[in-house]
Amino acid sequence: MWWPSHAFGGPVTAARELVRRLVARGHAVDVVTSTIVGLAERPARRSGVEIVDGATVHYLATPLRYRWMGITPTLPFALARLGRPDVAHVFGFRDPVTTGAAAWCRARRIPYVFEPLGMFEPRVRKLRLKRVLDATLYRGVASGAASVVAASDREADDVVAAGVARGKVRVRGNGFPEPPPASDDGDPRARLGIPADAPFVLYVGRIAAGKGLEHLAAAAEDVRDAHVVVVGPDDRHGVAAILDRLPRVHVLAPTEQPPFDLYRAADVFVLPSDGESFGLVAAEAAAVGTPVVVTDRCGVAAFFADGEALVVPAARDAIVEAVRRVVSEPELAARLRAGGTAAARRMSWDHVTDVQEAIYREAASRTAVTNASTLGS
Repeated sequence: MWWPSHAFGGPVTAARELVRRLVARGHAVDVVTSTIVGLAERPARRSGVEIVDGATVHYLATPLRYRWMGITPTLPFALARLGRPDVAHVFGFRDPVTTGAAAWCRARRIPYVFEPLGMFEPRVRKLRLKRVLDATLYRGVASGAASVVAASDREADDVVAAGVARGKVRVRGNGFPEPPPASDDGDPRARLGIPADAPFVLYVGRIAAGKGLEHLAAAAEDVRDAHVVVVGPDDRHGVAAILDRLPRVHVLAPTEQPPFDLYRAADVFVLPSDGESFGLVAAEAAAVGTPVVVTDRCGVAAFFADGEALVVPAARDAIVEAVRRVVSEPELAARLRAGGTAAARRMSWDHVTDVQEAIYREAASRTAVTNASTLGS
């Protein structure tokens, strides 16, 4: 997926940030993607080409889809019309666009970088089927890549455990954003009915199984007067319906841009997930100086130095206690605010783009990347 399919979380935002900077550095970038926007919206059945952030984006007609996987019959024709790239970048896994793009690269001996975006390890549903398909239909995507990009050491370990040679894996990480100036749209607390002296706990991301949202529900019950705000698309796992019934829990629809006004208003941001290849929302919160609590199962945790975030086990008591500490210990909250902005300065998108350019050069085997193309999912 590509912009405006922001409902699919951090991977879409991260890929867009990377492409935007590659264009700014003079690279010619083409993106090939489906027309899927979200789980509730019907994808367009007509293809189109648009310039987005300076990149040429080829939106392919998507007459059929299953969740985030789109059937795009015009993919072979769109690829055939592209000029031969110096290197390609395949974002995502287990869908027709990425599988077809990787096969096209292999058939034409085009070097490509494969970035699974946290999808390489089978999770949540249909695990047996995924493992069978990974060993057959999808096997060539990783094995034929010049390199496999991981967003964190955690994801790199998952990829290696699945059979990819350690020497092929490159850990790049994702950038911490440069937040825009504060808006003048009013106080988010007032809009949500949160008292000025009540703890404001924020989560941004998909509302889905495995995200640890039951631990935030526990925080709403166990931390005195705490209000928990959950912002994101409903993955229809039944989690949103449970949250909607709880007192002092506010479930909001996803926003087109990162909700920096909510990050700034929150007393603490929590990413309680059981597993994230990175966790870009924690980086967004840290960049504006919001204290961050993140589990040790999220890749972004390794990009915080000691004292820059509270890194805790993905367990109810640990998460609830971390929230309680941040909202009740002003000195701790102040240290985390300063630590988050320090992490953001160290892990900028410009730094990440430097690393990605080096990966492209390596993949292209000394071929200049001035005319590089990127293939999105």
